[in-house]
Amino acid sequence: MSLLQKERDVITRNEYADSFDFDEIEDFIRNANKEMFISHHFKKRDRLLVQPRGGFPTYKKMFELYEEFMKADIDVLPLTIDSNTRLNDYAMAKKMLTLSEENEMDMLNGYPLVNHGYRTTRKMMTHFNKPVSLRHGTPDARLLVETALASGIFEIEGGPITYMLPYSKNFPLDKAFLYWKYVDKVCAKYSTLNEPINRESFGPLTATLVPPCIVIVIQLIEMLLSIEEGVKSFSVSFSQNGSMMQDIVTSNVLKKLAREYADMFGGEDAIINLVYHQWMGAFPRDKNLSDSLINTNTVIAAMVRADKIIIKTRDEAFGIPTMQCNAQSVANTKYTLRTLKGLPQVHDAEEEENLELEVRAIMDAVFNDPADTLWRKVFNTIKSGLIDVPFSPHIINNNEVITIRDESGNIRIIEKGKLPLPDRCFAYEKSKVNLPESKTEVINKIIHDIGAML
Repeated sequence: MSLLQKERDVITRNEYADSFDFDEIEDFIRNANKEMFISHHFKKRDRLLVQPRGGFPTYKKMFELYEEFMKADIDVLPLTIDSNTRLNDYAMAKKMLTLSEENEMDMLNGYPLVNHGYRTTRKMMTHFNKPVSLRHGTPDARLLVETALASGIFEIEGGPITYMLPYSKNFPLDKAFLYWKYVDKVCAKYSTLNEPINRESFGPLTATLVPPCIVIVIQLIEMLLSIEEGVKSFSVSFSQNGSMMQDIVTSNVLKKLAREYADMFGGEDAIINLVYHQWMGAFPRDKNLSDSLINTNTVIAAMVRADKIIIKTRDEAFGIPTMQCNAQSVANTKYTLRTLKGLPQVHDAEEEENLELEVRAIMDAVFNDPADTLWRKVFNTIKSGLIDVPFSPHIINNNEVITIRDESGNIRIIEKGKLPLPDRCFAYEKSKVNLPESKTEVINKIIHDIGAML
């Protein structure tokens, strides 16, 4: 028995989970309908795939949500996991699930997959026969991902950086790297049985004035870490940042460098996809304005030639949207996409050159770290501040980088902290901004940006 299998036997032996029959699970995945694999749909590339968010605690309401989405001709179903499961607190998730079922009231903010178990959840997945994306925010997702794959969920979002620095304060980053290494190995193992399991990184990060160079670097790193373990289908992603032109520039550079670095690190046969998230910041309370924002996001997704768009709803400012509101947003987004034909390909050579130089400089700093493995190199560069995510709550993040918007809405770096940006690039960034005279004005400008779309 391999070391990985011994570890899997330990991880899956949990009092709140199903007893795992790995031979039966392999047989299920080997014979699963290809329509359930998003990698299969990506390969066909006949349209931009639309995916909403959504998750309810009980099986009954989750099933009803999927029925609503199917009426809206959904491309990818979501499975958002509850926050107790994200923290590996399966005991509390079970208690809240029981209360939800007994009182017909949602006591969890998502679907407690581990507690429902893969044998039950698989019935729902095979009934709808659509690709499902697992979305959770868990640093230690080993049991959750084992349960998801056994259920028929063949896209796994997240990674050791993107599910740590935006969400966690104290969880050890080195452990997160090792736990996600396990996830990637299992995904790679199952990918040999049928269509590839798709891994997707979470590009929005803190969704607050994150400069494109940081977004791209972290996307490239999580992609390389997955490819290193044998993953053959990977999605890089980013979210609307408030400037259509900067989103287009980000997309052009991200797609170019993702392919280049994947090939450089032995991933020539890996399929790389692009995912675009609609606005992740504060939404307007005026629902007509929300509709307008969502439509603008949809146009940008088409402009950047994304493979998938992850959408929001007009009720975003009022808490968890209803299933009907979610389904309506899917239908509206698909309508907008149908009207967008023959869009031009747009480039900005100067901006793309500057951004590419920034990304390459940070990636070089990662590779030049003397550690013996890629994940240790990345760990060291985050710890030393060479990679620095603005407004991350995690104690390991330096939080020295300061960004504000220029007059065109582009995010510009005005304090680079320890980012190894070439002098000419940093000078370019600062040249685009009329810097406020005092630090107080800078802080006020940053705070004001929280309401950029209100």
